[in-house]
Amino acid sequence: MSRSLKKGPFVLGSLLKKINSLKLENSRSIIITWSRSSTILPIMIGYTIAVYNGKEHIPILISDQMIGHKLGEFVQTRTYKGHVKSDKKVKR
Repeated sequence: MSRSLKKGPFVLGSLLKKINSLKLENSRSIIITWSRSSTILPIMIGYTIAVYNGKEHIPILISDQMIGHKLGEFVQTRTYKGHVKSDKKVKR
C-alpha cells in the first residue's frame, strides 16, 4: 500500500541530514545507509547512496527517473546463481 499524501514521503531523518550537509559542502562523497524504505526525493539527484542488501553496501547513483521509488528497489537482496546443469545425465 502506498503512503498517505497528507503524511508525505518517508525519508529517514539522518539520511536527509547527510544529504543536506553534503549539499552545503558541495561534496559528492558516498552516503552509506541501511534505510531501504526511504523514498527518493529530488534533492537526492546526483548523489551516490550505498544501500545495504543484507550482506554489503551497494552504491547507487540517483538519477531523475528514480524519484518517488524506494531505495530498496534498486538493490537486489537475493543472488541468482543459475540452474546447475547435471554433467552425467542421459539426454532423451
